[in-house]
Amino acid sequence: MRPLSNWHNAIAHVDADAFYASCEAIRHPELKGKPICVLSNQNAFVVAKSYDAKAKGVTTGMSFYDARKLVPEAAYLPPDFRYYGQISGKMFSIFKRYSPDIEAYSIDEGFLDMNGMRMLWHKGYRQIADDIRESVKREIGITVSVGIANTRTLAKIASECNKPNGTTIVPGKRIERFLSDIPIEDIPGIGRSRMALLHKFEIRMAGEFAKADEGLVRKLLGRHGLILWRELNGQAVLSVETEPPLPKSVARTASMGEITADKRIIVAHLSRHTMRLISELVAKHLLAHRISVFLTLKSFESVGMEIRLDYPTNSLQRVSAAVRQAFSALYQEDVLYRGCGIVATHLSCESSATEDLFGFMHEDIRQAKLMLAVNEINEVHGNHTVAPASALPLRKRSEHKIRFQYPLLRAH
Repeated sequence: MRPLSNWHNAIAHVDADAFYASCEAIRHPELKGKPICVLSNQNAFVVAKSYDAKAKGVTTGMSFYDARKLVPEAAYLPPDFRYYGQISGKMFSIFKRYSPDIEAYSIDEGFLDMNGMRMLWHKGYRQIADDIRESVKREIGITVSVGIANTRTLAKIASECNKPNGTTIVPGKRIERFLSDIPIEDIPGIGRSRMALLHKFEIRMAGEFAKADEGLVRKLLGRHGLILWRELNGQAVLSVETEPPLPKSVARTASMGEITADKRIIVAHLSRHTMRLISELVAKHLLAHRISVFLTLKSFESVGMEIRLDYPTNSLQRVSAAVRQAFSALYQEDVLYRGCGIVATHLSCESSATEDLFGFMHEDIRQAKLMLAVNEINEVHGNHTVAPASALPLRKRSEHKIRFQYPLLRAH
């Protein structure tokens, strides 16, 4: 079914261009005109790259060794996700000027409900989209691309069409012509296996998919495919979700960087994981009803245990007690371990919590306020500025590590 009017519904998708690399270019003006690659935490592979690095053949996921061999002149930088989050916050604050209903789809992209915004701004959608791009460029220094259409799926496809720093507007009556030039693999949610299946039925372009028989689409791709089909035909099935859905879990896990049976070292790692986990739960106003603790053995096998809490909580004290209980049951002195972690599950929002009869949750609220203060200190002065005393063995060990393993000067 085709829409009867151009704008029975209007959704914008705003997507930052090469976001991580663009953020680095802001604070490193000396890198202007130079390819930029942002590496993983261990500097093992490329997680983001600038457009000029992409043009030279660098791909996301490429190893640092291969990328440097291909483009030796590029700047290879470690990631700074806290900094990227700050830039993202500034970007979304600009989006809020243009619509009160925003979905932060990821750190570098969002959906805006644009219904009624033309009347508010006394401008057409193209002018509004251009204003968004110009505001972000002027105030932050990065570029974004904007797509506006009747549905989320069409808007997301549109924002990709004129990257970087482009605007694409798809009114309802232009949908058919717009989709005729879009390959089927450019539809969000159509992966390699689905693309291969559709190709067998001579469906290679998005326009052909939109014109396909509804029954065939249901048979080939099920409910998910039917939603995409309807969205491509201008039917707004997916709305802008202004309230983010609850995560199924929050986890903090990592290798310890060594193989050890030292109880103090393992406890220190678990304490640090617990602190980081509670920090996130408090920041996002989430409560956990169950905590799982696991230890990774030298053989890479894992042993774990789940603790059901008496009531949902984000109290550092109560979760730490559960972690200690699980660790005591799992740890064996004659076993070597290489990693550990904790996972919070059965999550709920603080606002929906029902207070317990004995007032324990009231005490937890006081602890949450303390954790918010800790978060602010660590945000300003760096991670682990305030940390649990049980994690001190890790700090002391890091102080004695050799900081440089390569020669600082080399004589020829």
